[in-house]
Amino acid sequence: MAFASDIRRIEANIAAPFYSAYASLKVALARRAVYKRTVAELNTLNDRELSDLGLHRSMIKGLAREEAAKIH
Repeated sequence: MAFASDIRRIEANIAAPFYSAYASLKVALARRAVYKRTVAELNTLNDRELSDLGLHRSMIKGLAREEAAKIH
């Protein structure tokens, strides 16, 4: 029994970096999707609508980066 449990621990240690890389990739793709969606939605607004929200067109990418950074 001890031998079998040792094998599982070794397999888990070998696979851990792959699971970590997969999780990081999922987060990166989710952040990218949020960034692109935010930029696209804000770009559909005209300058008057952006001004009503207290925004300027030059702020769009920064706001999108902030929203994407909230994804964990």
